[in-house]
This record gives sequence, C-alpha cells and structure tokens, in this order.
Amino acid sequence: TAVAALENINSISEGIITEDLKIFLDSCLPESTKQEIVILGVADPKLGVNINEALGIKCDHLNAVPEIIRGIRFHFHNLVKGFTPQTSTVSQLGLGHSYSRAKVKFNVNRVDNMIIQSISLLDQLDKDINTFSMRLREWYGYHFPELVKIVPENYMYAKVALVIKNKKEFTEENMGALENAVMDLAKAQAIVNAIKSSMGMDISP
Repeated sequence: TAVAALENINSISEGIITEDLKIFLDSCLPESTKQEIVILGVADPKLGVNINEALGIKCDHLNAVPEIIRGIRFHFHNLVKGFTPQTSTVSQLGLGHSYSRAKVKFNVNRVDNMIIQSISLLDQLDKDINTFSMRLREWYGYHFPELVKIVPENYMYAKVALVIKNKKEFTEENMGALENAVMDLAKAQAIVNAIKSSMGMDISP
C-alpha cells in the first residue's frame, strides 16, 4: 500500500532495516557458500553497514553497483509483473510527493512552513551560485586574468566569459555580442584591448 511504501522509504532513507526489507532479502537473496559469496549491492553505504550487522549479508556500494542500480531504475517497469512505464511513473511521483512532505514536515495548517522552506532554499541557492561564481573566476582567471578587474560582477563576468570563451579565437565579429553582454561600448572595448595584451595561459583543446 501507499502507507507501507512511505513507511519503508522513510526508514530506509535513514539506514533502518524494515521488516518488509528483511523478509524480501530472506526470501530473494541466495545464501553464501564457501565456493560462492553473495554480495548485495546498495545505494546507501549506511544501509549496507546496517544490513551487514543485522543480517550478516556482505554489501557493496562501489564499483559497478551505481551503474547497475541506474539500469534497474530505468528498466524497473520491465522487471515487475503488471507494471508499465505509466504506472511506474505515477507510483514514483506519488511516493516522491509523500516522502517530500514528510521530510519537510509539511502541515497544511501552517502557511509559514512553506515560507521557511522557501527562505532556506533561497539561501542555499545563493551559496551555490556564489561558490560556482568563485570557481569560474578562479579557473577562467588562469586564461584571462585581466577580465575580473574590468568586470567584477559575478553575473556579468559569466556572460562575458561565455561570449569570449577562448580569447585567442575572439574576433571583431564577436564585438556585438560582447557589447550586449556588458551593455557598455567603452567597457567592451576595454575588454578587447585587454584580450590583445593578456598574459593569461592558453586553453588546451
């Protein structure tokens, strides 16, 4: 049922072995022998440790396991009798929504809950954007170190880097796109002058 599925995914996401999972493993997993050791592939290493401690089943989450799990997810509707791509999608979507509500402790009677979650998401996005911007400025700075002094703003720096790309291949034909990116003819010309005398390293093909 949907309730049982939600209970199982909540427990498994925390690395807790449910009774349903234990029954499934006992009934479907062959026992290891001296000649052949059975290894269970898992996506979550924490869950693998708990399965090994509770059931004595050796688990692995590395090597080919992630790719195998990806294949199972992709072809899941072919592996379960009576399932179709449509029913699989609907089931996953419904369970995903229920799991998300449980994770954010969704309460329809508290509107401020959604506001809190939105603010938290915006803060995280702001941190991520700043992180990626700093990496772009650092990495592209090896190629064109003079650019950051002309274009200090993160958003505009990214737009200019996208237009210039490899500065050795920049031509006057790209001047229009560069001017549109910085919205300033004088600044665009300053960038072009800096390209001509730049001391940055070349980009490897």
